[in-house]
Amino acid sequence: MSGILERLDAGEIVIGDGGFVFALEKRGYVKAGPWTPEAAAEHPEAVRQLHREFLRAGANVMQTFTFYASDDKLENRGNKLTFTGAQINEAACDLAREVANEGDALVAGGVSQTPSYLSCKSETDVKAIFKKQLDVFIKKNVDFLIAEYFEHVEEAVWAVEVLKETGKPVAASLCIGPEGDMHGVSPGECAVRLVKAGAQIVGINCHFDPMTCVKAVKMMKEGVEKAGLKAHYMVQPLAYHTPDCSCQGFIDLPEFPFGLEPRILTRWDMHHYAREAYNAGIRFIGGCCGFEPYHIRAVAEELATERGVLPAASEKHGSWGAGLEMHTKPWVRARARRDYWENLKPASGRPQCPSMSAPDGWGVTKGHADLMQQTEATSQDQLKKLFDRSKTH
Repeated sequence: MSGILERLDAGEIVIGDGGFVFALEKRGYVKAGPWTPEAAAEHPEAVRQLHREFLRAGANVMQTFTFYASDDKLENRGNKLTFTGAQINEAACDLAREVANEGDALVAGGVSQTPSYLSCKSETDVKAIFKKQLDVFIKKNVDFLIAEYFEHVEEAVWAVEVLKETGKPVAASLCIGPEGDMHGVSPGECAVRLVKAGAQIVGINCHFDPMTCVKAVKMMKEGVEKAGLKAHYMVQPLAYHTPDCSCQGFIDLPEFPFGLEPRILTRWDMHHYAREAYNAGIRFIGGCCGFEPYHIRAVAEELATERGVLPAASEKHGSWGAGLEMHTKPWVRARARRDYWENLKPASGRPQCPSMSAPDGWGVTKGHADLMQQTEATSQDQLKKLFDRSKTH
């Protein structure tokens, strides 16, 4: 089986999977707040099934469900688990490999930003955290590595420097938008630093909607090319519309995380996203929070001609609504055409709601006292101060 770089070097389109944390939270297997992936060990059948659905939808990459699986995050703010970080990471690797072997998929081991970095721990301390996860990925022989969901390029560079020591291909994905990282470093400069650190694939994931993420990756590509460097590009955005978001992305929205459903992209929006990403020269195209298997199927269907194959899940989905030809109601049969769905402007059904929100924008990032993390549970006094402060924003 060809590896990730062989596929990308050959110009193939690699389709990623979707947002496991949000998908499994909705299914009752992940706790919103800590967002940690202990379900890999606690409820392997749930994680396995979601992998399988993304594979059937067309994904070529099974990312290990190891988002926020560093020891410092697993123990943050009173989070009490019955499994160790090593056990969670090992279980996640086994599940991803089991399902990847059912198709033509690769396994990617992933590390994410850490509470230790936000709390201003040293480069040595932060790298040691990544190394503990990496030891499991090497033991389980994942196919390649991803440093994803980093708000600060400095920490992402540290992650890449650790991951590249394995000799395995390394991808690096920041959760930033066109305004740059949380310290104001532009997307182009971020990409240059990541490539120089050893990442062969760079891009954007999470925090913003697909078109915003594609725009940011274009800026990365321009920066890398201007610097005379080479890289492949990836994008794994939100499945939520975020036109009103500022630098911090969707976590600043007042609807985050429990009221985001009205913002979900349709499968037809995903066709547009996939085409825009492809036209921008991005060849690793997937999804993050909010992405369900049907979203990934839409990406795979849009790019079926270029890939030369439809996903297995298309057996149950007529192209551009063609399955509606079989509907009993004539007015629904009349919707069995591309121009209907391509031009539809979906209503929310919420006449008292605005189309956009006012993001919170507290403006705190690494080094600010409010972002210092702790192993103890958040106290009632700490919460009261936050509640009081939120009334002034």
